[in-house]
Amino acid sequence: MKDHRNPVQMLMHWAERRPNAPWLFQPHGGQWQRTTWGEADAQVRRMASALHSLGLAPGARIAISGLNTAHWFLADMAITMAGYVSVGLYPKQQAEHVTYILEHSESRALFLGPMSDADEFMRAVPAGTRTVRFPYPAAPKGEFDWDDLIAAHVPMHGYTPPAPESLSTLVYTSGTTGKPKGVMITQQNSLFATAGGLKAMPPVGTERLFCYLPLAHMFERGAVELTSLYLGAEVWFLESIDKLGEQIVDVQPTRFFGVPLVYTRMQAAILKKLPQAKLDKLLGIPLVSTLIRRKIRKGLGLSRARYIIVGAAPMPDPLTNWFARLGVTILQGYGMTENSIYATVNLPHANRVGSVGREMPGAGLKIADDGEILFKSDAVMAGYYKEPDKTRETFTADGYLKTGDQGRVEDGYLYITGRVKDLFKTAKGKYVSPSPIEGALARNADLDQLCFIGTGLNQPIMLATLSAAAKSRPHAEIEARLIADLDEVNATLEPHEKIAKIVIVNDTWGIDNGLTTPTMKIKRSEVEKRYAALLQREAQTRSKIAWET
Repeated sequence: MKDHRNPVQMLMHWAERRPNAPWLFQPHGGQWQRTTWGEADAQVRRMASALHSLGLAPGARIAISGLNTAHWFLADMAITMAGYVSVGLYPKQQAEHVTYILEHSESRALFLGPMSDADEFMRAVPAGTRTVRFPYPAAPKGEFDWDDLIAAHVPMHGYTPPAPESLSTLVYTSGTTGKPKGVMITQQNSLFATAGGLKAMPPVGTERLFCYLPLAHMFERGAVELTSLYLGAEVWFLESIDKLGEQIVDVQPTRFFGVPLVYTRMQAAILKKLPQAKLDKLLGIPLVSTLIRRKIRKGLGLSRARYIIVGAAPMPDPLTNWFARLGVTILQGYGMTENSIYATVNLPHANRVGSVGREMPGAGLKIADDGEILFKSDAVMAGYYKEPDKTRETFTADGYLKTGDQGRVEDGYLYITGRVKDLFKTAKGKYVSPSPIEGALARNADLDQLCFIGTGLNQPIMLATLSAAAKSRPHAEIEARLIADLDEVNATLEPHEKIAKIVIVNDTWGIDNGLTTPTMKIKRSEVEKRYAALLQREAQTRSKIAWET
């Protein structure tokens, strides 16, 4: 961190110090188009002038949509430089949420990035919203084009940094239930979280980052966009999801961040080329094992990665340990939008599998008497936009943020034991915390997504989807492994917690069918509603494994 300068000041710093050094790498047709620090600064200044020309009031909200691109960064910086507040929209966001967020935030203008559902998205944009199209073929047509505005306006000069307590961005929670809430992140929130993150995970040499998780989420904004500005690091953007594997290999980032599903898919890709039995045999040969580990790390795109972080959802311990055998140390972290994703993290020199790590510098961790995890620091939000009642409900009387998660601390490491709102009561009147049980059964590599459901049932049932590799294998082979793992997990559970059966469903749960959030968190209530009839039917049969027909 440099003298508490804000992100725009850091952009100016690098543009002055290293104007010809590349910052952003945007893929296009198999080629990487570079934007230097000097070029970025010039475009941001011109776009800030263009935004002023729209006659918006100081502090006006301006939204950014579409896939992750170099122009997402440039627009975010231009919004801040011009004295406005950015509002991120997720790719593939539900239309009703697009309308709600733009209306609720009172966004007066909207940057249009590349997207696959342009027509549906544009129908959801409120009338009267000023629109600026990014220069990508898949971006919908807007009132203005980025390049035209850049050419028509002179660079803005005389930048005055905003006050630390001023609003920087509105981050709308993806929300597993109800309407999204607008989390108010201040300049101070972002500065504190970024400084603490770099103190916990300091740079070593030249840094290179890969940008592919949604930029509407605070995690990617902090871990990639803000981090790149304070480290002077290169940022390489994903072109399309089907190219994720090959482009990570091209980039070989020095820091990599992912949700558990990303690592599950990596595991499946490895096992498709090297079945477990063959992999085990090769890892048992001393000289060969070293070569195999090195080749796998490079093949995953992680040969240079000093920090490989997982967050957003629990990472199953068996999966973490599986990667560790390959020399890939995955570090579990924890945080939420409301505290700028600044809470706890495991580190290479302080890693305890099963935990979400130790408190980050000054994060203010505390466990309440009822076991709820609390935080209090300068990274914690100013509140929910236009929702004072919900804001009050989210804080304790002495100002601690209530996470809704339950946990315990051992030797300084935080362990998540469940989520307060995820508790369900079976027909027997007994409460069950599903997350730890889902995590335990996730040891089975044939399973991709899991959701443990039991509201109103005599005994809970595990719904699950299959991994890509498992879908091509005989049912009998899969069932044998599932039954063995089911019995092993059930042996550790109380009678009312035991898994009655595992039901394999046909569809993958995703954003398109409304069963996950854009950050791949499963919407438990939506899954329960979708499969209500299946659950009631299967509750009447006694088999341990069932398949949706």
